[in-house]
Amino acid sequence: MKSLKKQRRIQVIALAVVALIGSTALIGYAMRDGINFFRAPSQVIAEPPAASEVFRIGGLVEEGTLVRGESETVSFSVTDGGATVPVTYRGVLPDLFEEGQGMVGTGRYINGVFEATEILAKHDETYMPKEVVDALKEQGVYVEPDS
Repeated sequence: MKSLKKQRRIQVIALAVVALIGSTALIGYAMRDGINFFRAPSQVIAEPPAASEVFRIGGLVEEGTLVRGESETVSFSVTDGGATVPVTYRGVLPDLFEEGQGMVGTGRYINGVFEATEILAKHDETYMPKEVVDALKEQGVYVEPDS
């Protein structure tokens, strides 16, 4: 009788371990394309990522760099005060997107240009994404706004 209980307990534990490994593998597989790491322009220049890597970049849109091309093509530069990265984007920019404002873009860094597939802009006068604020503070560029 004791042997049967011990055997059943081992079977339950083995089944639980297999289920845990299977669920971990499924979660990892589902998230393989969903995780985008944030990088500041200084980090991108210091250690350029592979052309196949999708990541987010953020900073301030540099004054005087916003150029609207043919159709929906837009180019500009994003800076964190320490480095500047040229960005190209094909699509409609958010309404609040403008020079000197914070932005976060998702895309790839190819041949020295960040090719964005998505651009996000701040949504009011005081908001700036946390990653952008942290990167700008690290460069000594960001000053907290008066509340």
